[in-house]
Amino acid sequence: MSDRDETIRFSVSLPKPLLEELDLRVVRKGYASRSELVRDLIRERIVEDTWEQGDQEVAGVLTIVYDHHQPELTQHILDIQHRQYVHVVATTHVHMDHHNCLETIIIRGVPAEIERLSQEIGGLRGVRFAELTRASRIQR
Repeated sequence: MSDRDETIRFSVSLPKPLLEELDLRVVRKGYASRSELVRDLIRERIVEDTWEQGDQEVAGVLTIVYDHHQPELTQHILDIQHRQYVHVVATTHVHMDHHNCLETIIIRGVPAEIERLSQEIGGLRGVRFAELTRASRIQR
């Protein structure tokens, strides 16, 4: 938050088991307070809602692990990135071992197009892991 953001306090009533679960998550995830956790939960929900609405530009990070010995797989991954209507902002490529590469693809575009790219790459033969992390701007 910037210096201009005013913090408002409000009360929330919770059943005791739900409050206990909240407190467990505060400790487990290393939050300084309940408020910090609740703020993060609200931000996560805002990102999810933005993706569900589908009409705003969003960002995502597609993380994949694949067998670089799979014939033509690297070229298929590149071809998919070039023909989709999303903007690939950056990629990273790491050799994990003799057979496996880890790649991250940072993408901007509308949610449906990013999801399509993610599914298409994730479904390729030789891709052993694919996970899309969703992000969006958080409006004040």
